[in-house]
Amino acid sequence: MIGERVKKYRTEKKMSMTELADRAGVAKSYLSSIERNLQQNPSVQFLEKVSAALGISMDALLHDAPEETPLDYEWMKITEEAMDSGITKDQFREFIEFNKWKLGQK
Repeated sequence: MIGERVKKYRTEKKMSMTELADRAGVAKSYLSSIERNLQQNPSVQFLEKVSAALGISMDALLHDAPEETPLDYEWMKITEEAMDSGITKDQFREFIEFNKWKLGQK
């Protein structure tokens, strides 16, 4: 059940229900009803918001699929911020390479 998976991932991330609801921008009461399986068919928008806030794929919520490359919430927000700033993938890769070079100089 989706509600059980939401609760499992939320508790694994050590998030309270209030914290997840705030991060995802969803109503705590609705999140609670999902976790308790009172609501069993959440919308795609709800699943997108909750999975992003948990730093997991929607597929993990739907199918309990193992995460291949889990990103926590903070990394997801940093990535979004970089994208919103207009940085290109090439510029980001260049920064990573520069940072690797700089660390190698020490």
